[in-house]
Amino acid sequence: MNLYEELCAIAGEENVLQDEPMSGHTTFRIGGPADFFVTPSKAEEISRIIELCRAADIPYYVVGNGSNLLVGDRGFRGVIIQIFKNMNRIFVEGDEIRAQAGALLSKVAAAACEAELEGVEFASGIPGTLGGAVRMNAGAYGGEMKQVLKTATVLTPEGEILTIPEEEMGMGYRTSIVSKMDYVVLEAVLSLKRGRREEIRARMDELREKRVEKQPLEYGSAGSTFKRPEGYFAGKLIQDAGLRGFRVGNAQVSEKHCGFVVNLGGATAADVSELMDEVARRVEETSGVQLKPEVKKIGEF
Repeated sequence: MNLYEELCAIAGEENVLQDEPMSGHTTFRIGGPADFFVTPSKAEEISRIIELCRAADIPYYVVGNGSNLLVGDRGFRGVIIQIFKNMNRIFVEGDEIRAQAGALLSKVAAAACEAELEGVEFASGIPGTLGGAVRMNAGAYGGEMKQVLKTATVLTPEGEILTIPEEEMGMGYRTSIVSKMDYVVLEAVLSLKRGRREEIRARMDELREKRVEKQPLEYGSAGSTFKRPEGYFAGKLIQDAGLRGFRVGNAQVSEKHCGFVVNLGGATAADVSELMDEVARRVEETSGVQLKPEVKKIGEF
């Protein structure tokens, strides 16, 4: 069998696409075609796809809903494995929530609110999946995943499934053992506290209003473009370098929040990449601080 046939045999023909534009699978709304785009529905399928790719020396990359991703204009030569809508079930179990890696954080927060469980409100507006959030210890408004994570079930590159308690996850600022060891998150258990539904919903509404007020949600972006340098705020450094509204093509440093690079419409990955490089260069020139990208770049530029 050829690779397409083998992928179909594993995940089902309806879950394997060829030459799939990645612009439809990233929040930047940018990206050329992936050779193969597969949406598995269980851990065994993910394991078999990765095993197949490793054996044939074919590049692969695991994505959620592409909220932290910039894919090159010429696309991705290999297999994109998307853990999203086919693996997004959420279960409330007492004071805990168990959810598959493809569950959107907004859906997890909504389920917690409905069950009168508090602690995950901070994540209600983060446009990513639970798997991605665990991998990078996502956080916002004073909260982060390490505060609520109880365990994460992961798949190792060798095909072993492990359940790791939070204290062994090595979770720090935008990092964890998952990213360091290239594990794939399959599901996670969050340990929450009892609260009142009205108060939880009010907190979520408050954070939503803050996002709408301060962030350029009307444009495609990947959220915070650069990691926060210790002792500084990336957006403030970019603003102080005189880069508010700075453009390369149709990619722009947001006029609303300098920590965001936005797609004004029709921006290319090359536009965004060039803009990011120039922003980092000018910030280092004016402040001496090196900005490191939070956005992950993959594919051919």
